Amino acid sequence: MQPFIVDHDLAQPLVEQIVEQFIARIGDKSLRAGSRLPSIRGFAAEYHVSKFTVVEAYDRLVALGYVQSRRGAGFFVATRMEAHAHTPIRREPPLRRCVDSLWLLRQDALTADNGILKPGCGWLPADWMPQAELEKALRDLTRRPNARLTAYGEPFGYRPLRQQLTVRMAELEIEAEPEQIVLTNGAMQALDLIARYFVDEGDAVLVDEPGFFNVFANQKLNGARLYGVPRTPNGPDVAVLEALLAEHKPKLFITNSVLHNPTGTSLNRATAFRILQLAEKYDLTIVEDDIYSDFQTGPGERLAALDQLNRVIYIGSFSKTLSANLRVGFIAADAKRAQDLCDLKLLTGLSTSEAAERVIHAMLTEGAYRKHMERVKSHLKQAADQVLPRLEKLGFSLWAQPSGGMFCYARLPHVEDTAPLAQAALMEGLMQAPGVLFCPQSGATPWLRFNVAHMQDPRVWDWLERVAAGEPARAL
Repeated sequence: MQPFIVDHDLAQPLVEQIVEQFIARIGDKSLRAGSRLPSIRGFAAEYHVSKFTVVEAYDRLVALGYVQSRRGAGFFVATRMEAHAHTPIRREPPLRRCVDSLWLLRQDALTADNGILKPGCGWLPADWMPQAELEKALRDLTRRPNARLTAYGEPFGYRPLRQQLTVRMAELEIEAEPEQIVLTNGAMQALDLIARYFVDEGDAVLVDEPGFFNVFANQKLNGARLYGVPRTPNGPDVAVLEALLAEHKPKLFITNSVLHNPTGTSLNRATAFRILQLAEKYDLTIVEDDIYSDFQTGPGERLAALDQLNRVIYIGSFSKTLSANLRVGFIAADAKRAQDLCDLKLLTGLSTSEAAERVIHAMLTEGAYRKHMERVKSHLKQAADQVLPRLEKLGFSLWAQPSGGMFCYARLPHVEDTAPLAQAALMEGLMQAPGVLFCPQSGATPWLRFNVAHMQDPRVWDWLERVAAGEPARAL
């Protein structure tokens, strides 16, 4: 069999490269029915990819019907494909493009009470959240004669909340009218609406590298070709950004400016100005995902404040700070784009929940939200002051010193691929977040994302100490 070509410099994810080449070999009968595929370990070693990448490629081939898995024996070309090998290869279903991101979500990552410790998760502990205040706001809403609990919400969303958001954005020096704000079901619906509006199949989209895995998945689902812009401690690498702009003419650049996920760093002013200059030069639209805004305690620039919603579309959310269940987020854009995005929202999901929006409005206007966030920021600072030195004492190197928030990105010098570590951690009841999830193109990476708010349990540190010492995993 001819060697595979696995190119780490291509925009196409490594998993997709491997899958397509196996399908081609099955189609031209280079690999016949019943043939055994190379072992996961052997393929990973020969082509310098992670075992996690090979597993995902083989899993895709099984799901598509080209390969069968035999327990204890390996992976084999499916016998039924022999009769149909001459048929044209169909394009991979869109959901399969998101398999790397689905890995984390499949591990019960969104289930709060499954008994798994979650030092790699992306949310605050349940006992940090303002449960009593939210319950009060809900009770108060149900007692009002005009609660509108059975009606559709306004197309743009509950107007008093949009008016309050204009006040909050003005504090960040972003000027917007209520008609420029569209309320959404969290930030992910906001990102999905923007992708539907801007991105056609095969269009280039730039994202942070590392960056948030669900952003990658959503863009791939909409047919985008992703290109990562390397992150520096001061923001995106503007030299690489310009090279990508010149070569690929992307439709969008999606980025965190403040308290970037997963590194916890923030954009500085010089980098922000240069990004906007490049956006003007190359006619680029920037999507500024600022869902961690209210965790900010230190410096950090916002592109929307410098651009005033000309080339920047601004996204915010209360899912991380108040309630992941209520799902209230928003888009702020120029008036034309806001109207178009509102129309798209109506076409794809009708209205958002006015009841949820009214609860968020009450939390903001009655002072409960401000007090809650003061407590949260204090808790996060205390947690970071304990966690970061302890990680470094174990031998972890921080990608950069976080400027606040929940996250830090760290690695051990003797670990080159954290995906197997994450798999082993699950055996011990810990959900870790390996760096491969935060790379737009799959591949081995030595990094782990930690959430300082979920690092108090001694079992987390027992695991980290054993990993730092190079000890093997053990199942509970």
